[in-house]
Amino acid sequence: MLSNKAKVFATFVAITLFYSCEGKKNYGDKKPNIVIILADDLGYGDPQIYNVESKIPTPNIDQLASEGIRFTDAHTPSSVCTPTRYGLLTGRYAWRTDLKKSVLWMWDRPLIEIDRLTFPKMLKSKNYNTACIGKWHLGWRWPSNRGDGFMNDTIAIGDYSLKDRNELWEKIDFSKPLGGGPLEAGFDYYFGDDVPNFAPYTFFENNRLVKIPNIMKPLDMYGGPGPMSEGWKLEDVMPTITKRAVKYIEDKSRENQPFYLNFTLTAPHTPIAPTDNFKGKSEAGLYGDFVHEVDWSVGEIISALKKTGEFENTILIFTSDNGSPQRDGENMGGAIASVKKYGHDPSRPWKGMKADIWEGGHRVPFIASWPKRIKANTVSDQVICLTDIIFTVASILGIEKGKDQMEDSFDISPILFGKESAVRESIIHHSIDGTFAIRKGNWKLILGKDSGGFSKSLKIEGIPVKTKGQLYDLSKDQFENDNLYAKLPSKVNELTLLINQHKKLGASNR
Repeated sequence: MLSNKAKVFATFVAITLFYSCEGKKNYGDKKPNIVIILADDLGYGDPQIYNVESKIPTPNIDQLASEGIRFTDAHTPSSVCTPTRYGLLTGRYAWRTDLKKSVLWMWDRPLIEIDRLTFPKMLKSKNYNTACIGKWHLGWRWPSNRGDGFMNDTIAIGDYSLKDRNELWEKIDFSKPLGGGPLEAGFDYYFGDDVPNFAPYTFFENNRLVKIPNIMKPLDMYGGPGPMSEGWKLEDVMPTITKRAVKYIEDKSRENQPFYLNFTLTAPHTPIAPTDNFKGKSEAGLYGDFVHEVDWSVGEIISALKKTGEFENTILIFTSDNGSPQRDGENMGGAIASVKKYGHDPSRPWKGMKADIWEGGHRVPFIASWPKRIKANTVSDQVICLTDIIFTVASILGIEKGKDQMEDSFDISPILFGKESAVRESIIHHSIDGTFAIRKGNWKLILGKDSGGFSKSLKIEGIPVKTKGQLYDLSKDQFENDNLYAKLPSKVNELTLLINQHKKLGASNR
């Protein structure tokens, strides 16, 4: 029999051996873990590694870039939230669904089709454990309190003007299991708050609410109206989901099964609610402090991976769902572009911001690390999209089944592994109001709604000319100021034909 001291020593040795030599675990044939950290409304110019003039300390994001590859021409499929999340999980542009513009609103049904292949469903074929922790914003089926199924199955999605939308919660039985959501999309586990500025204000775990909402959100609390669980604090969301994500990594590192964590942050999206630990830590007001909290959260994930010895065998991606609206954080919100008063530009050096079709709306930070395969401290200027992640992982893992459903996804693994050859011929951008743009090489054509156009006035050789779009050469005009639409009709026709082809085919990677 071992003495108590001997037992304690043996336990200490076992734990030390498990967590020591970080990154030097004997992985055997274990496939790489996959961790995607998706910030919410983080601009291209927020991390210091992307913007030398940033007023926000981001040491963990910057360090991650030094340990992997940083992309300077990475894009979200949309300049707003829900469509980007759909694209990341499916490899398909969301405008091919019923959501032609905008985002899902409170009480909307799921956007992801039941029979659609998703990232977690794909990974099940390789025995991955899968989890989504954080913001969902892809819809649920809300159980009716009348005993007749789900109350929102027939509600048109994305209709912000829907009459009596704010009162729909009165038709819901919050004590019943929810339909749709991450579990239906293929995840084994979910924990989060769905959308931080939407009711119900409470945490979700799997397909239930952790606490049943029992009061109404105070009118002076940031966010849309609706029910809330007593004691709910907006400042607690980021620390809580970060703690859960760290615990998931720690728990799964003790198993031989590979894992996929989709860690979807709620920051620096409104409500801009940094905890006291981060207030005053930036030179960009409360918004900057919240971005600094994002960096802390990234650091917690990296630290957990390294302490558990999983970092070397993890494909870790950090990015954002769209650009920043540039609010200063006043009353947890603030006016659009108000953070610039601090001398900080979240979109620098690009024009535009969240929701726009210009680069600031959809060009985002994108950093990938996998020490076993990705060379440290590298930079790529190749064009990529968040829809590409699923096809890339499928290729790395040798998964062929289902690739035909990833209609707008490309394999960027050659770029990750050091081959600087272009993977994409083109990329399609989409804004909050349904405006399309297409990029091919350095050329970017912006089309208006329907047949094409912002009816912008333009002077060519002093003569006013009406145009139906915008054409830019980004190699010479990264600020998208010199509209060449009327000057280069052949280029306009070429790009218009290409985007119409991608629409007609139902895919852009064929």
